[in-house]
Amino acid sequence: MSGDFVQYAYLLSAVLLILGMRNLGSPKTAPRGNLLASLGMAVAVVATLLIQEVVSYWTVFAGMLVGSAIGLLLALRIQMTAMPQMVALLNGFGGAASALVSSAELLRYARDADASLGGIVPLAIALGVLIGGLTFTGSLVAFGKLQELLRGQAVVYPGQRVVNGLLGLLVLCVTAAMVLDPLSLQWFYGVLALALLLGVLLIIPIGGADMPVVIALLNSYSGLAACATGFVLDNAGLVIAGSLVGASGLILTKVMCDAMNRSLGNVLFGAFGAVDATAGSSGGAPDGRTAKGYTPEDAAVIFSNARSCIVVPGYGMAVAQAQHAVRELADLLGSQGIGVKFAIHPVAGRMPGHMNVLLAEADVPYEALVEMDHINPEFPETDVALVIGANDVVNPDARTDQGSPIYGMPILDVDRAQHVFVIKRSMNPGFAGVQNPLFFNENTMMIFGDAKGMVLKIVEAVKALS
Repeated sequence: MSGDFVQYAYLLSAVLLILGMRNLGSPKTAPRGNLLASLGMAVAVVATLLIQEVVSYWTVFAGMLVGSAIGLLLALRIQMTAMPQMVALLNGFGGAASALVSSAELLRYARDADASLGGIVPLAIALGVLIGGLTFTGSLVAFGKLQELLRGQAVVYPGQRVVNGLLGLLVLCVTAAMVLDPLSLQWFYGVLALALLLGVLLIIPIGGADMPVVIALLNSYSGLAACATGFVLDNAGLVIAGSLVGASGLILTKVMCDAMNRSLGNVLFGAFGAVDATAGSSGGAPDGRTAKGYTPEDAAVIFSNARSCIVVPGYGMAVAQAQHAVRELADLLGSQGIGVKFAIHPVAGRMPGHMNVLLAEADVPYEALVEMDHINPEFPETDVALVIGANDVVNPDARTDQGSPIYGMPILDVDRAQHVFVIKRSMNPGFAGVQNPLFFNENTMMIFGDAKGMVLKIVEAVKALS
């Protein structure tokens, strides 16, 4: 097959990927974006298979068959509430694939006594192994935290930053040695082992509240690893696709950091989310106030006199799989002439766009989802704000308490609504490890229990008053 034809195919693939990513910027055009991006990848795969150096098509097709079967099974069985875990695993598998391909190429060269490596290839192999290995284990730790197989809060120990710093320096030294002497396999094994260890140690001190940033960053890492592997294989399509994923992941990481008013360094090394032993879960505020518990029937009475409502979804809604019940409540309130909107915080949930995905699955209209900057001015004129499983993203201390670890983080101004309902299992603090003064305000009514169950009870109570 002509090399020019393959390169043109890769160029077409890159254009389709760019158009696909552009369309992913809006929920209405996202399906078309997915289709274009998938078509772009299909073009790249077919073009690669047409290269004459691909010698074992049966092996390739067997891998495609097994991978497709696993992907189909996961797609059919995975719950939308578990999508963050799925994304974390996919990032990890992408990193592992890049590390394995780079390793295989190095070992192939090492078996040839007359082989020599020059140019950018040794550096590309080293980066593919390093970034790919780090992404793999880091993503597994992120998956474990999201799946609650591991402790969700930040895991810290004395001298942690010093250990990570020394380990990072050691990684740089061993990687440089590998680049200078790539066929000496002891350097390769050293980089691989250190990369796998570094992935674990970098992610364990990051708390669950920072998972949207972590997932975006690991996604970027997987793209960068793929880009490095593209240079190893001299594959322009892989270089372009990896660059696009790496760049978009870095941009998304920056957006997530801005949404929390924190730097990437603070996210990675600040141990944000370590539980504060003084945060407490007894239900009392530091100034002696106590939270007031109410029933779904009490909420129905307030709704019967309301004309506007803003729903604020959070991770608690995802855990309880309450999105369909929330949609049912919104439809019921809408039928009674109450305007209902949904306030979406950029880092609500455990991955970028988590709330959007869940609400879209429940067929909530896209136009009802309003971003934080646009919805905040409406809270003072809103009769009822209904907070479902959100905590840190509605904490007023982010505006007023300079000693709070979340000070400066942009939040949803829920406390400025006329009435605030908060559905929450208990008074335990969120992943930031700090108590929320919103729960003790005079205009706040706490409804304790499972989010799905409580929302359905509110629906029944509202119907009973109709």
